[in-house]
Amino acid sequence: MKTYASIILLLCAALSAQEKNVPPPGWTAMFSGTDLSGWRGRPHLDPQKEAAMGAEARAEKQAAWDRSVREHWRVEDGAVVNDGKGVYLTTKREYGDFELLIDYRTVALADSGIYLRCNPQVQIWDTTRAGGKWEIGADKGSGGLWNNERHARMPLAHADRPFGEWNRLRIRMVGSVVSVRFNGQLTVDDVIMENYFDRSRPIMARGPVQLQTHGGEIRWRNIFIREISPKEANQILMDRRSAGFAAVFNGKDLTGWTGAVEHYEVVQGAIRCRKGRGGTVHTKAEYENFAARLEFKLPPGGNNGLAIRYPGKGDAAYDGMCEVQVLDNTHQKYAKLKSWQYHGSIYGMVPAHRGYLRPPGSWNFEEVTVKGSTITVELNGFVITEADLAKIEKPASGRKHPGRMRQRGHFGFAGHGDPVEFRKVKVKTL
Repeated sequence: MKTYASIILLLCAALSAQEKNVPPPGWTAMFSGTDLSGWRGRPHLDPQKEAAMGAEARAEKQAAWDRSVREHWRVEDGAVVNDGKGVYLTTKREYGDFELLIDYRTVALADSGIYLRCNPQVQIWDTTRAGGKWEIGADKGSGGLWNNERHARMPLAHADRPFGEWNRLRIRMVGSVVSVRFNGQLTVDDVIMENYFDRSRPIMARGPVQLQTHGGEIRWRNIFIREISPKEANQILMDRRSAGFAAVFNGKDLTGWTGAVEHYEVVQGAIRCRKGRGGTVHTKAEYENFAARLEFKLPPGGNNGLAIRYPGKGDAAYDGMCEVQVLDNTHQKYAKLKSWQYHGSIYGMVPAHRGYLRPPGSWNFEEVTVKGSTITVELNGFVITEADLAKIEKPASGRKHPGRMRQRGHFGFAGHGDPVEFRKVKVKTL
């Protein structure tokens, strides 16, 4: 049996190891403590513009950015040091969902930050009055999502340590949802990070981490990352602000459901449409304003839909408020889809942003929020659809959608002959 003293010694040893750029169990070191292998130079740049560069132009730019790294970045005493100038230090690897641990130490008047998937930024700056930026929020502290406009941008607490001391950030990113603990205090609590370069769409699904340099020396060390699996990501999203959500599917049978129940089956805790069958299975309960969250899994080429404010009969896409498309739009048989037919679209009316669906056979997280005539669809932590159906007088499909202004109805699944699965189905009345 370990004594209290031996436990303290083990903890001290673990902390000492981390001070030498040795990662905790389950984490990976992004910085060796001796050189900048695994990193490249990159400025503040729209990732779409970088991706659009030709190979030759991109190689030329990268050579120039790497020269800037050699001029302004160095390794000293087990830390990465920047003189306040030059391009940003950028991981060569790209990341999807992850947790990042990082220590930094900076000086008066400095202004910096951490870009997540090329997107600015978790803010770092001089938060004293002498720093001269109190009028734009520096008095609130570092550790916020400074470039947000619609969602929270200021930190929840002022946690900066005095100059000369090391600060520690722990950043979690799932989809576009970010949480930050700064020196042990929660400064960002599951907030959507907006796409700085194109606010009309979500941020990239994958991208590098960048260490910003901006006007003053900054030192970085103990840079560790832990990639988050889809299973863990789904659970994080399912648990986020879960108060008020209640299960409407018991995982065993279709108690509480009606409609085309004979065309569905319960398999390993999931509602599954029988192959070759279809129709809409829906809750017996009706909802007005609500949020529904669930996990779904598509077989290759799978097709289904979420029936929103369904009247209990007819076609959910037309007689209900709408049908939110659930579709493996990567399959070759869907090569010629209309924009409003892709996954997450409001069928016939509103196209969804693409590129955030996991491969067939994977469980995805989805949340749909319905308030009045508005509907929002979040897929794997990315808001892919936002629409006010009251403003859609001429649907893109060219057909009438007589149910689009329905104010109340059932929630369900609109099957189209494929064994699409749904589980962990929860609804919150708003």
